[in-house]
Amino acid sequence: MSARDTLDALLELQGTTYADEAGIRLRDTPQPLYQLLVLSDLLSARIRASVAVAAARALYAHGMRTPRRMADATWQQRVDALGEGGYRRYDERTATQLGDGAVLLLTAHGGDLRRLRRDADGDIGALRTMLRRFPGVGPTGADIFLREVQTVWPETAPYLDAKALQGAQRLGLPSSSAGLTRLAKGRDPAVLAAALVRTALGKDVAASVRSAA
Repeated sequence: MSARDTLDALLELQGTTYADEAGIRLRDTPQPLYQLLVLSDLLSARIRASVAVAAARALYAHGMRTPRRMADATWQQRVDALGEGGYRRYDERTATQLGDGAVLLLTAHGGDLRRLRRDADGDIGALRTMLRRFPGVGPTGADIFLREVQTVWPETAPYLDAKALQGAQRLGLPSSSAGLTRLAKGRDPAVLAAALVRTALGKDVAASVRSAA
């Protein structure tokens, strides 16, 4: 079984980004980028990814798809939507963070995350620092956002953080970003990153990938 066979099996079985799973049609426009920021906040908590995705879908279903709609929603409305998605352990704190983050995005960046991209001017470290200023989006949340956004912000690619590299090691794939990029030449880096993260997080993913390779 070659590394390429393993990679092909991995992408066949786990090649879905978290944005896709949450129903976000990711484009370089304000609304889907904001939805990705919300998802990144939810995913960064110590909670199952499936619950975070369900909570994001519930927020969007209740109209909280833009920073303006999120800021205009009451705290209780945000709590209720999070609870509907099963995000109950952190619902009250996260409801506050989402409201405060929406206000920050509106007041500091005109509601448009593309302004962060412009201000970073290709400096991924600077962009990561700016993302971490949003309440609830710490180092983990910033990494999640950057892993997913590289599909539409190609200057961030390849963004394969420690969690993605952990997944690669479980599968016996190259353990460096450069090595993985060479092996996956032509593949969507966000899909690759998400598949590797799912391997790192899921106890049985590596075994199922090896069986399919």
